[in-house]
Amino acid sequence: MYLTSLRELAIGSRLKALSDYFYQAVDEVYRASGAGIESRWFPVMRFLRDVGPTTVTEVAVAIGQTHSAVSQLADRLVEAGMVVRQRDPGDGRRSVLALTDAGERALGALGPVWLALRRGMAESLGPRMLDLLDAIDGCEQALADKPLVASVLEQRASLAREAVQVVPWDAAYADHFRRLNQQWLERHFRVEDLDRTLFADPESLVIAPGGAIFFALYAGEVIGTCALLHEGAGVYELSKMGVDENFRGLGAGRKLLDAAIAAWRERKGVRLFLESNSRLGRALGMYERAGFVRQQAIRPGSHYERADVYMVFEGP
Repeated sequence: MYLTSLRELAIGSRLKALSDYFYQAVDEVYRASGAGIESRWFPVMRFLRDVGPTTVTEVAVAIGQTHSAVSQLADRLVEAGMVVRQRDPGDGRRSVLALTDAGERALGALGPVWLALRRGMAESLGPRMLDLLDAIDGCEQALADKPLVASVLEQRASLAREAVQVVPWDAAYADHFRRLNQQWLERHFRVEDLDRTLFADPESLVIAPGGAIFFALYAGEVIGTCALLHEGAGVYELSKMGVDENFRGLGAGRKLLDAAIAAWRERKGVRLFLESNSRLGRALGMYERAGFVRQQAIRPGSHYERADVYMVFEGP
């Protein structure tokens, strides 16, 4: 499932989908059992039965929902005849929610259904049911101790002080070389056989012949990469430039490009070229600003099917 790959970034969406699934499943069970309530009514009705007449605010705090959400749900319950709003006997200035006789009767008949739900969930989910409940308990406590917004904003402030760093080849980052390049190739073109060969063994095919591979790191995360391929006789190709599209605006692409040009100069290279595609306007602009000049024709014997732009470095 796509959302699974997004991990923490999609936790709200995944929990929402899971919540909707449980609501729908329980509603279907209630309908099949002839119950007169809906699954979303359960927390409020059960709390009122267990505690007695209570204010909307107290219900909201107890079940972890907003005052507005509980108030709207209370309106529905009043319309359904399950709940009534009445003056608080102890404080006539405020109103409380109380179960009606119809609400009491509806809940009183649900014992067998709730037992079936408990056992059915245990059968369907197995030990994961207890794991899920324990995880929810733990998350609720952790979020009460350290609210999520505060934690995220602290991290964001810390990250704002970080700068992109470019580091040379490290075998520990080899999969990022493949990942970042494959990501943009699949988005804009397709992965060619030459790409796959290079991804399979970059150390032998790039580093060993005298080339270089660089990685852009942001707060320890690999967000970009590029390669300097040695063609022989002092001729080098700038290739495999890939930056995670979620980290635009940090200057990672230009820093990688500058590192590759510096490496070419250190190697006393006599010619540096690249092949690209006219659809990649942003990248072509960066290459031009760095000193690459577009040639009138594509490179003779071009490596790639996708290449329709040939550029040669002329300085500064």
